[in-house]
Amino acid sequence: MGVLDGKVAVVTGGANGIGASICKLFAAEGAKLVINDLGGNPDGTGSDDSAAEIAAKEAQAAGGEAIWDAGDIADTDTGERLVETAIEKFGRLDIVVNAAGILRDRMIFNLEPDDWDAVIRVHLRGHYSTARPAAAYWRQQRNPDGHFRIINFTSVSGLQGSPGQPNYAAAKMGIVGLTYSLAQGLSKYGVTANAISPGASTRLTDTVPDDKRAMGTDQKEDPRRSPDNIAPVALYIASERSDWLTGRTIHSSGYEVSLYSNPEPIRQLHGTERWKYDALAGAMESGIRPAADGLPPSLFSGQLTKN
Repeated sequence: MGVLDGKVAVVTGGANGIGASICKLFAAEGAKLVINDLGGNPDGTGSDDSAAEIAAKEAQAAGGEAIWDAGDIADTDTGERLVETAIEKFGRLDIVVNAAGILRDRMIFNLEPDDWDAVIRVHLRGHYSTARPAAAYWRQQRNPDGHFRIINFTSVSGLQGSPGQPNYAAAKMGIVGLTYSLAQGLSKYGVTANAISPGASTRLTDTVPDDKRAMGTDQKEDPRRSPDNIAPVALYIASERSDWLTGRTIHSSGYEVSLYSNPEPIRQLHGTERWKYDALAGAMESGIRPAADGLPPSLFSGQLTKN
């Protein structure tokens, strides 16, 4: 018995890297798959229908059932079609994995509007493209005890603010906000939504110059950097055992798995009337700045409350 026996999953970006690893593992664990991939270059240009077709054949070889789609995931018609195909061909939809993405790296002062728009479009609109029709379908099921899953992909480039990827960082943090919203809005329909922040060597990371990488090893030869290491984390989140997990970001890199904290206030200033500039400046610098600088609470001063 596979972990995903009887489950049906849509996977975008399923022809390469992390998406391909997820497809093969899901198939080996009994899932039926609708695999989408435009087959374009890492910067989003070009297309190749054979990429998704090959991915489907590899999933079939791994023991699962799979059909393929080579549409542009940022086109909402593609997202609608993927969900409809899963339901028509396999009778249901349980899991959506949004792994499609592109890169067009530039410092902000060199970033052209088209490069901003292209990255935002593929990542944010691409996630919306599948989430909207999938959520509508699950809402129709009226099953609060369901085990439906949305698995999004964010990045440390957004969580930590990569200076050479302002478009990608913005898109990936947008995906975190979308994940929070989906988790809260769809929980009553039996849906969980989580984001994975992966660390692996893929076609996208291989476009980043070596001096911008932090590993100091040959990425392609290091087994810790294999996309296959990310797939088990996606498998667990997709499984019924993960019902407790929603609205969170999980980091997976090498053989380590981490939970990111969700944003919350860590220091507050309390006034008795509208703040005046000098008073606010003093309170900010004595009470908020130490926390922003990472100093221990014992060094804090000022009238504020730690949450």
